[in-house]
Amino acid sequence: MQTVNEEQAEYWGKSESGVKWLTFEDQIDRVFQPVLDLVLDRAELSDGMRVLDIGCGTGASTLAAARLVGPSGHVLGVDISAQFLDRARARAAAESAANVTFQLADAQVEPFEPQDRDAAISRFGVMFFNDNVAAFANIAEALKPGGRMTFAAWGELSGNPWFRIPHIAATSVLGQPPKVDRNAPGPLAFHDIDRVTGLMAQAGLTDIHGEAIDLRLNPVGDIEETATLCTRLGPAARVLAHFNGTEKDAKTIQGKVAEALEHYAEGHVVRLPAKINLYQARRAG
Repeated sequence: MQTVNEEQAEYWGKSESGVKWLTFEDQIDRVFQPVLDLVLDRAELSDGMRVLDIGCGTGASTLAAARLVGPSGHVLGVDISAQFLDRARARAAAESAANVTFQLADAQVEPFEPQDRDAAISRFGVMFFNDNVAAFANIAEALKPGGRMTFAAWGELSGNPWFRIPHIAATSVLGQPPKVDRNAPGPLAFHDIDRVTGLMAQAGLTDIHGEAIDLRLNPVGDIEETATLCTRLGPAARVLAHFNGTEKDAKTIQGKVAEALEHYAEGHVVRLPAKINLYQARRAG
């Protein structure tokens, strides 16, 4: 695999944090299903289309797209994590999905087959490039002239309690880690719509559109189960790792998260509002 993004390859492919995403795969897919539904609805995939899925993870988005394009279409799922792709291939085999292929690749530099794809999609897989302009331009090379990209990314932190609540809880227990550039590669790197659409323009894309959309996430299980998931992944997990937090610290943070989630409880389930930035653009021509 060609890569210029060794840090992300290490994080998602080899770190303990990456392994946790495999552990909680089912819960994560359920939580983010409304986001995937949004991407697929806006992408307008249809029979026979050839699709590129960026940052496909363990394959949920690739397989969903494959059902839409049918046996005469094809979806290529790419990810920087070999362990995620192993799981994706197993899921595809279990579904007897013959119209999908998975490839270990850094989409910023991978020499995809030129003008081979009708569309490119991503559910939270595009916020980690270290050169976004180069990445957008490279992905566009894989598209046929006029082919469209449809990507979902997290919006502002203030509109996403999925991130905000665990961050506040973790830092209240362990303190603030060093501040990082909000536009640096990471989950919230595409929060600024004007900035990202400007990067797309620099990459030579046309018909560019960015929109903040309000969704509601549906975590699996009750408040305690949701608090566990929020603490083991995302900002709380990063704060715990930075300060070498103990299991006792994690339990304390989890309790604070559960308390904050009470505000979003409907009976025994949690319904979390989310602000999702939906980006679309076309390859020129």
